[in-house]
Amino acid sequence: MTEVRVPTLGESVTEATVATWFKKPGDSVAADEMLCELETDKVTVEVPAPAAGTLSEIVAGEGETVGVDALLANISAADNAGPEETTERSQKKNGERAEAKDEKSDQPTPSGGEMDVMVPTLGESVSEATVSTWFKKPGEAFAADEMLCELETDKVSVEVPAPAAGVLTEVLAEEGSTVEAGGKLAVMSTEDGAAPAESTPKEAAPASTGSASSSGKDVENAPSAKKLMAENDLSDVKGTGKDGRVMKEDVLKALSEPKAQEAPAAKAPARAPVPADDASREERVKMTRLRQTIARRLKEAQNTAAMLTTYNEADMGPVMDLRNEYKDLFLKKHGVKLGFMSFFVKACCHALREVPDVNAEIDGDHVVYKDYVHMGVAVGTPNGLVVPVLRDAHLKSFAAIEQEIAELGTKARDGKLGMADMQGGSFTISNGGVYGSLMSSPILNPPQSGILGMHKIQERPMAVKGQVEIRPMMYLALSYDHRIVDGKGAVTFLVRVKEALEDPRRLLMDL
Repeated sequence: MTEVRVPTLGESVTEATVATWFKKPGDSVAADEMLCELETDKVTVEVPAPAAGTLSEIVAGEGETVGVDALLANISAADNAGPEETTERSQKKNGERAEAKDEKSDQPTPSGGEMDVMVPTLGESVSEATVSTWFKKPGEAFAADEMLCELETDKVSVEVPAPAAGVLTEVLAEEGSTVEAGGKLAVMSTEDGAAPAESTPKEAAPASTGSASSSGKDVENAPSAKKLMAENDLSDVKGTGKDGRVMKEDVLKALSEPKAQEAPAAKAPARAPVPADDASREERVKMTRLRQTIARRLKEAQNTAAMLTTYNEADMGPVMDLRNEYKDLFLKKHGVKLGFMSFFVKACCHALREVPDVNAEIDGDHVVYKDYVHMGVAVGTPNGLVVPVLRDAHLKSFAAIEQEIAELGTKARDGKLGMADMQGGSFTISNGGVYGSLMSSPILNPPQSGILGMHKIQERPMAVKGQVEIRPMMYLALSYDHRIVDGKGAVTFLVRVKEALEDPRRLLMDL
């Protein structure tokens, strides 16, 4: 017997409501197939099956409130099912598979040697992905754990390894198609010498789950959503849950954006007609999910935050001198190069302690102040901008910061970042200087209230104690949410960063 328990729900979230069960007692389930959906104050969490088998018992029904690690259900192994039930389910499954194959091929379908390739768990609040690339074609053999295909979600790329050695017999989700977590990607054969299935054209995908009303199905909204709708006299709320089910987050969104419901959002103007000669020299490429998410989140930041930017400049000479003096010894002892980013991370952590508003965020009508610094470091990749998070940066040494930044940067460029690597940031540093930018105004990374922009180090004539000297200068830019951070706090923060960079000894002495 395998227990299905409530997963970790996120920072400071201790309970959730069971919104929807996708399986009923007696239904067979595959490993990682979605069993139910939980709803917290902020996100919807899908619970996958920890193992294959039969759902024998549901302990927490829909609408019940459960805590972290609470028991949701029990799964019995497929071998534990009654003999008649097991035989009937096996015969039905094999019969359906054989019937589908016989329509396309005269060769018999091997029994017991076929295995489904499933969509793995995609991460918290991520329910679907796009099939980016298939590395294998029907008929090709592969080893266990060899990469079969790559999926692309809103944030990261997910590689799907082969669950066992075998031959790919049929691809169910072609490149470019959208698949849900726990869905089927392909069918493989694990039998030696099994004949590969003929490649056949796929039927059109079934209609979206939004057709519940046309089929006459009565969709029950989430209990917390119904309560909020009743309290605020709302009736027409668009649901994003299964079969159009209204979730708590849908109601909160409707309450925070009343004007958006009264008038439809303005659409981007249609592209002007292009002459045929020009059209033949253009290439139209669909935006990746990552690029679409970047565009949406950046525009949301402009629309929701009262964003303002303040500027200053820092003499990078002291940091450069200190770095040149100790870089060889630092590399020899810690095995990583001493860069500029660790100085900026430490300087920002130092300044955030004095100006905690820049490390806070707005949650409804509350301001959440954080007694920690999870530093986001913006990294440019071939697929777009990602922001991996350096957790508890305020507790880390220079060496630990440089080592973790190097590891996260490598994972970002290789497309290996997971959702956990990019969640929970409280402040962000963006380094446009590596591309030669002399000055820019960075855009906030919601829901954070501050982001620091680093820029190119440029030698400029400066007045130093009444004399003109050529100094290595860098412009600094702090974009902040004026709803939380006042101008005085923003300027104070940037001055403290400047002071720490121009005299790094202040960091050692905590001044």
